[in-house]
Amino acid sequence: MSAPPINAAACIGIHDIVFITLDTLRYDVAVAALERGETPALAALLPGGAWQCRHSPASFTYAAHHAFFAGFLPTPAAPGIGHTRLFAARFPGSETTGPGTAVFDTPDIVSGLAAHGYHSICIGGTGFFNKQSPLGSVLPSLFAESWWSPELGVADLHSPANQINLAVERIAACAPEQRLFLFINISACHPPHALYLEGAVQDSAASQRAALAAVDAQLPRLFTTLRRRAPLLAILCSDHGTAFGEGGHHGHRIGHPTVWTVPYAELTLPALEGAAP
Repeated sequence: MSAPPINAAACIGIHDIVFITLDTLRYDVAVAALERGETPALAALLPGGAWQCRHSPASFTYAAHHAFFAGFLPTPAAPGIGHTRLFAARFPGSETTGPGTAVFDTPDIVSGLAAHGYHSICIGGTGFFNKQSPLGSVLPSLFAESWWSPELGVADLHSPANQINLAVERIAACAPEQRLFLFINISACHPPHALYLEGAVQDSAASQRAALAAVDAQLPRLFTTLRRRAPLLAILCSDHGTAFGEGGHHGHRIGHPTVWTVPYAELTLPALEGAAP
């Protein structure tokens, strides 16, 4: 039985919001990691202990996140009409908003949440968040504060711990009564991830699972830190997948099922006992 839809509109101003993109994570890899018991923290978090199968609005990081920040999160893969969205930037003719959709009169959900008093934090990971060029500054510039360093990036074996360490630090710097929108672009699952699998010399589904397991180990303290502040609305998903040679295809930015099929989860969690009101 699927979980009832979340009324995001009712959460605004009460819940903190965390949005985590597991960059380049394939749906089948995420499912296999769960089945093998490699991601126990995610198994405990995901509604029903399972990932939803969804379709990304784009095939690479930059385009997918532009869509996400406009309210177009991955769409359920199951047949249906007018899958209602959690968030939306208002525009005429939208057919996917409903009573529970948080609709903003802004061009993106980040500034929309800011208008409702949210402080926004971006913890960057992959190159489109590194602020080392005008292009790499577009997405981070949406946020009140944004962070990136090589230690948070795809080439650092310790990026999962480094990213969560920074997130916990920035959460602690935010006043308890200040509502928070935290976005983290997790870099570990993006190539190169062979470094997470002992003896591996090239990226594969197995090495991406190993990278995801490294991320999973860091999630409990992030969620504990967040839930000490307030009730939490959480979104976890991949922005796109990638091909590991299927049909001769490699990488992403292509229209292939391994690229457009992504894992997704949305959930609400109560604040921990003793959290600030």
